[in-house]
This record gives sequence, structure tokens and C-alpha cells, in this order.
Amino acid sequence: MEKKGILVVVSGFSGAGKGTVMKQLLDGYPNRYALSISATTRAPRTGESNGKEYFFVSEEEFEEMIREGALVEYARYVENYYGTPKEYVLQQLNQGKDVILEIEIQGALKVKAAYPDTLLLFLSPPSATELKSRLVNRGTEAASVIESRLNRAWQEAQGVEQYDYFIINDDLAECVREVHSIIQNEHARVARNHEVIEKIRAELKGFAKGE
Repeated sequence: MEKKGILVVVSGFSGAGKGTVMKQLLDGYPNRYALSISATTRAPRTGESNGKEYFFVSEEEFEEMIREGALVEYARYVENYYGTPKEYVLQQLNQGKDVILEIEIQGALKVKAAYPDTLLLFLSPPSATELKSRLVNRGTEAASVIESRLNRAWQEAQGVEQYDYFIINDDLAECVREVHSIIQNEHARVARNHEVIEKIRAELKGFAKGE
């Protein structure tokens, strides 16, 4: 019996390495996972193409998607909308792929409320000191931006208990293996296998009656 995919939300502090872990996961298991593509009203940046990095839509189109209930979740940041199109996610899940959404805590909890079977994973460096070190060593952001990211991390840390798993990203390869293992083990949960269990029960009942 073809198993339906699992909806997975991956969150984490800025500097936790979420993007790198997700890329390695998809590269290592291309037939197992699909990374959800967000819709946005912001303009494409150099090198970005529609349907790859984002689905680029107008503000009118995005607001129509909101009215039609065509988004799993959405939010507005710095004058632009960002959201997860429902059709793409459901299509991938029905094809048996585990769909990964890389979004922040507020969005993650909205997804969990709408789809209670969603698996929530939170990625973190091994310590706050390491987190600050990674942000500083990027060498791409001003001290004020780093301070802002650390302040945001403090706020995000208050909601970690609402996630299903807390994963330390210290060794990249090990972290990718752990994420993959957690998601695949989730497929074996009794709660996700009621249909199969009932089918086996029905067959056993037939045998028990000598049919």
C-alpha cells in the first residue's frame, strides 16, 4: 500500500544551518523529500526564477489566494507577503513524498493547528555562544543586525517546547542523518497506520472465520 507523505516543518535560529541541512537532505534522498516552495509578492532577485526559489505573484493574486483558502499559512514581512501554497503541498504528499516547510515558529504553529499530523522539528547549534560565533563568522552582516538576530533567537527560544523534536546541528552529516531517521521513523507510528491496521484486522477476521 502506497504510504502518504508526512508534512514536516523545520524551524531554528538564524545561524542554525537549516538551509544547509535541508539541501543535504534533498540531495541525499531526492525521491523521498520535497521542499515546499513559498509564494511571495516580493520581486525576484538576480538568478531567481518562478517556481524554483519562489512562486512570484502580485499582491492582488496573493490576497485572492488568502480569500480562497489556498494557503497552508502566510505572513507579511517588510511590505511583502510570504505563504505556503496548499495545492503544491497536498500534491507532493499524495505522491508519497515527505514535504518539508522551512518556516519560523509562528508559521509552524499555524500549520500544526490546521494539520495536526504535522511533524515539528527545531534545529539549534550546540550552544548560544556557538550561535553568536556562526553569525559573526559569516562576515556578511553588521553588528546591529547580528544583535537583532540574537534578540529574535531569544524570543524564538521561548516556543521550542511546542515542537516534537529538538535537534542539535553540530556535525552536519550527523544532523542530516538524524533528521532523516526521525522523519522515516515517524512513518511507523501506529497513529499514522490506522488504514493498514484495519485492513490486516479485516483479513485476520476472515481467516478466523475460516473464510
